[in-house]
Amino acid sequence: MKIDLEAEKKEILRRYRGLLRAAKNSKSREDRKSIRKAFDLALDLHSGQRRKSGEPYIYHPISVARVVAGELGLDTTSIVCALLHDTVEDTHLTLDEVGKMFGKKERNIVDGLTKMSGVFEPGTSAQAENFRKMLLTLSDDVRVILIKLADRLDNMRTLEFMRPDKQQKIASETLYMYAPLAHRLGLYAIKSELEDLSLKFKEPEDYEYINSRLRKTKAVRARFIRSFCAPIKRELDAAGIKYEIKGRPKSIFSIWSKMNKQKVSFEEVYDVFAVRIVIDTERKHEKTEIWRTYSIVTDFYQPNPDRLRDWISLPKGNGYESLHTTVMSPRGKWVEIQIRSERMDEVAEKGFAAHWKYKEGGVERAAGNQIDTWLNQIRGILEGEEEDALAFIDEFKMNLTTSEIFVFTPNGDMITLPKGATTLDFAFRIHTKVGSQCIGGKVNHKLVPLSYELNSGDQIEIITSRKQSPKEDWFNYVVTTNAKQKIRHSLKEAEREKALEGREIFKKWSKKHGLLLIDSNIESLYRKLKCDSAQEMYFLISSGRIDLDRVKGYELKQGKIVWDKGPQPGTSKKTEVSEVFIPNAKEDTLLIGESMQKLDYTLAKCCNPIAGDDVFGFITVSGGIKVHRQNCPNATNMLSKYAYRMMKARWTSKAQNQFQVKISFTGIDDVGLVNQLTQVISEDMSVNMQAISMESKHGVFAGTITALIMNTSHLKELIEQLKNVSGVHTVERVDEEV
Repeated sequence: MKIDLEAEKKEILRRYRGLLRAAKNSKSREDRKSIRKAFDLALDLHSGQRRKSGEPYIYHPISVARVVAGELGLDTTSIVCALLHDTVEDTHLTLDEVGKMFGKKERNIVDGLTKMSGVFEPGTSAQAENFRKMLLTLSDDVRVILIKLADRLDNMRTLEFMRPDKQQKIASETLYMYAPLAHRLGLYAIKSELEDLSLKFKEPEDYEYINSRLRKTKAVRARFIRSFCAPIKRELDAAGIKYEIKGRPKSIFSIWSKMNKQKVSFEEVYDVFAVRIVIDTERKHEKTEIWRTYSIVTDFYQPNPDRLRDWISLPKGNGYESLHTTVMSPRGKWVEIQIRSERMDEVAEKGFAAHWKYKEGGVERAAGNQIDTWLNQIRGILEGEEEDALAFIDEFKMNLTTSEIFVFTPNGDMITLPKGATTLDFAFRIHTKVGSQCIGGKVNHKLVPLSYELNSGDQIEIITSRKQSPKEDWFNYVVTTNAKQKIRHSLKEAEREKALEGREIFKKWSKKHGLLLIDSNIESLYRKLKCDSAQEMYFLISSGRIDLDRVKGYELKQGKIVWDKGPQPGTSKKTEVSEVFIPNAKEDTLLIGESMQKLDYTLAKCCNPIAGDDVFGFITVSGGIKVHRQNCPNATNMLSKYAYRMMKARWTSKAQNQFQVKISFTGIDDVGLVNQLTQVISEDMSVNMQAISMESKHGVFAGTITALIMNTSHLKELIEQLKNVSGVHTVERVDEEV
């Protein structure tokens, strides 16, 4: 296909002008000059490069810069770095050249973006190091992570041009780490789009179903919102309040999550859309005007008292401020109402971190304390040595997604902690020494243990003892990454000291028995004793759990250990993935891998895949292949961390092999219902039923059936037949609990 270079040049220029229009915070001649310089440089360096879609590569940095300028409202420095974000990695440009041409800040940000490029690459130690680099750059200059989020957003918007396995990997990463990070930084618009786009590739059928339902109901929603808002508008006008009302549907991902969590249909999700009232007022009058508006809304519509959220008096840790309430409409539908000022709305859409620190004159500086606190916590976490990369990522992710509580010190200082935090979490937040010596606390003047779960509004005093030190079981009492990291560090220090004592004991014992202190002897011994390392062996020797005099079954030859029989410890080969064809398979197997071979595999218990399901292979630690469904509950986690261990897989045909499936159902109890259900299963559908359990309470029943079926078509047909039984309300396939 011939490329029209002239048309491409015009399109590049059109997109560049669109970027300049979006850059509302970069109006000066100096700003425009810097942006033009960065654009010209990027255009020159990326010339000849093309994206998977076939488009010129320069489209990507321009799009990222446009997100940075328009959707995040960032400064000129950020736009320049967005245009250059791939240049150091993909071209001959060096960081020093960036520094000379643009400045030190630009050099550091581009350096941070370059370091982040391999965050999710294979290998846990490299992954940990890259992840730590990413977070260190975040805590140095939050613009690095904001540009990276803009980069990820543009990649997600053009993901359809990637290979299916790459789509799964990138969508899983996005859902696992980038969307929670956007949420924690208050970037709600970007967070929602990242989630929706991830869902589009992870659950395409569900995404399209919800999307089409939203399109079909758009006109009905618009009419409903008009009639719903009419009396509120009249009253707000009469009260002299300046406002704007926006009606918008919830994101596809949030609707999908509710449908799955609450096991309800699209029609049953009671707050599919929200109404936002944005008040135009001065900052000092914000609270008064918002509560006046709330009073007007509740004069017309009955509020749900359990659904009032006041994030004006106590803003979220990411700076989000808004008043949320859910009210009952005249048609019996719940409607979520969000009331906020224009300033609060800008913060909610563009993120607190996006502008609090970099606005000219630092007007927003004082309001940025919460983000400052959060970044300081991250820095604290990073100062420790975290050897387990995956535990580190999991704990950090947990810190991004948890809800918050607000508690107080004896002096009345407020501290934000995640929901579920304990006395011990609070103690470690105050100081490492206070946490390490904590023996209990007083919450609202009542004595409580280390494990006591705190509530918002609690005032806590910590009781310490010099004799106290962290214990292994303390991990069960804490939820914060900070506390876990401090406990782990303290235990490792204690273990290191113990191991040094054990090493001395080992040296004396070796000298006494004529054993040479060489690596091969030490490794052979700790492997035979089933230890992971020499340090662990030394620690167990020091603790008295290993008695070297009791170790039998070896002899010393010239100071070296020779074991009596069997292979020497550590010399056996690791199990490798079998690539042998199964010669006389009684059933159709899956085709696995790039070359689509018939390899040996087992079906994962967590999601029980059956013939016809969309599946993928996953290489386990032992080297075997486990087959999971694409929508397995553990898939996002696995693909984001271990994408390099994923293998393509597909069914060759509808095999006459039977798979075990669990089906749950609910409905209104009726005489002979069980008989009707079993008749449909055993007689009409010729399904081999293995187990059935039912429970009836107050005229409503719930039950499960475990049956053997052929494939997904067979399963769909069975579910449809069961739904047709009189009295049955819902029927669905159940994933096994992990």
